[in-house]
This record gives sequence, structure tokens and C-alpha cells, in this order.
Amino acid sequence: MSTPPEQPSPNPYQQPNTPGQGPGPGPIPPQPPVGGYGTPVPAQHNPYAQPGAYGQPAPGQPGAAQQPPTQGYYMQPGAPGAPGMPGAPRTSGGAGRAVLWAVVGAAVASALWGGGVLLLGKDSSAKADLRGYAVKDNLCDTEDVSAFTTQYPQKDDDPTSYTTKTATVDEMYCDQSLKKETSSLSDAYLYVDVTLHHKTDPKAEFADTWRSYTQRHQQYKISTVAGIGQEAYLLTEDESSSQYVTLAVRDGWMTYTMSWSSYSVGTSSDDSTTVDEAATMVKTATRATLPKLK
Repeated sequence: MSTPPEQPSPNPYQQPNTPGQGPGPGPIPPQPPVGGYGTPVPAQHNPYAQPGAYGQPAPGQPGAAQQPPTQGYYMQPGAPGAPGMPGAPRTSGGAGRAVLWAVVGAAVASALWGGGVLLLGKDSSAKADLRGYAVKDNLCDTEDVSAFTTQYPQKDDDPTSYTTKTATVDEMYCDQSLKKETSSLSDAYLYVDVTLHHKTDPKAEFADTWRSYTQRHQQYKISTVAGIGQEAYLLTEDESSSQYVTLAVRDGWMTYTMSWSSYSVGTSSDDSTTVDEAATMVKTATRATLPKLK
């Protein structure tokens, strides 16, 4: 590494000029290795020594306190006051105050953190208001969808169902196809999803979650439904190629959705189910299913 500009030579054996004397002597004769036998190496001036803190005279200046001798850039092993050595003085002055404030700050931060944990613990300890709703192992076997059998008499022999349980939410799900009397393919689909919230009350966001659909999709319409749970919203879409109905219900910390959808291929038949008919079936099936979930 090159010597920084305007800095003394990094040679630890070069003798500095003493104030009041003439130029320093010529080249210094070879010296024995440091720490070996023979004449000890005189104390050297540390070219990078920092001036005293807060305006105190730098070492070597008039009025400065005497400093222990150094050897090259490093303090002699075992010298009194060497960092980490026995006899080193305690930190004082600005450094001491910095350490004190660091300790005080850590103590305050620890107290605030502890208070925050207590507050969070208090908030998270609120008991979930599940209103008697409980987890069912198979939602497809539990739900009551008899309201659809008149329009769709063929039963789905292989519906999809799952139940998941976690510390924060339990979820039950079922989807099945709906077929008319003479159909070989599915004419519509029915999805039911039930969530039991254990840590967070869904009330604050439930209504806006469903109302926001009308902002994302202009073809959707939403209306409130009275008499089902604490609040319920009916979301519908009635297009030439697709019809969609969802009833979303919140009752305490339980949320529920039942969705019916139908996609027309080619020309529509005279016996196709209308959105209004599907909405009536969804509401009827929901009123019959909710008590079975308790």
C-alpha cells in the first residue's frame, strides 16, 4: 500500500525531529530484532496518533499528559494501559458517555419491545366468535343442496372435497357438477367454501371484499340479503355466454360462500337455468346448510 500524501513515512525505525534541535541524524545503524536481546529500540512516534479528545493537547505537545512508550505503531506488550491488558484504565470522557447512552438506549428498547409483546399478546388472545360452527371432515356429505335437484336431478358421483386445519383458520371446501335429466356433460357447477377464523375477526373487511367486485368487473351486480347470518351479499353476473351467482355470508367469525356457475356453448336451450332461478336455489340451499355446520 502506498504512503498517504502528507503523512510521515511508515518506517517504524525512522526518528522524528525533536522540537528545538536541528535536522535528525543520518541513517540509523541496523538494530536487533524487536523483542530480542541487545540494546532496546527507543520509543517511536506514532504517526497516526489521534489528538486528545475535546480539545486536549495531542501527545508530544506542551501540556499533554505523558503517554506510555510505543514501539513502531503498536504498544509494547504488557505496557500499562494497553487495551485488553491488566491495568488498563476504565473508559472515561466522551467514550464513557457514549457507552452509557448505548446501555440506556438498549434498556429502553428492551422495555418497549417487552411492552409491545404484551400488547400484541393481549390483542391476539381475543376469543373467536364462531357461534357454534365446527369443522366437518367432508363438506360434500354435510351440505344440503337438495334445492338444486329439481333442475339438476343427476348427482355427481365424484365431488371434490377437502378440510384443512391450522392455528389461524379452518377451511372446508366442496365442488360438484350439476346435470340436467338428459345431459351427458355438466350443465353447471356448484362450489361451497366455509372458513372458521380463529385469530382475526373478518367483519372489518368482509363487506368491502365483495362490494369491490363491481369495481373490477362492470358486469357484476351485488345486493344485500337479509335473514342469513349477520350479513350476506349476493353477487350475480348475467351474460350471454356465462351466468354466475355467489352468496357470501358472515356469521360471527365464520365466513361462507356458495357459488353457482353455468357456461353456455353454442345456442342456449329453452330449459337452461336463469340467474334469478339459480339465485333462489343458492339462498335456499344456504339456509338449509348453515345449521348443519354447527
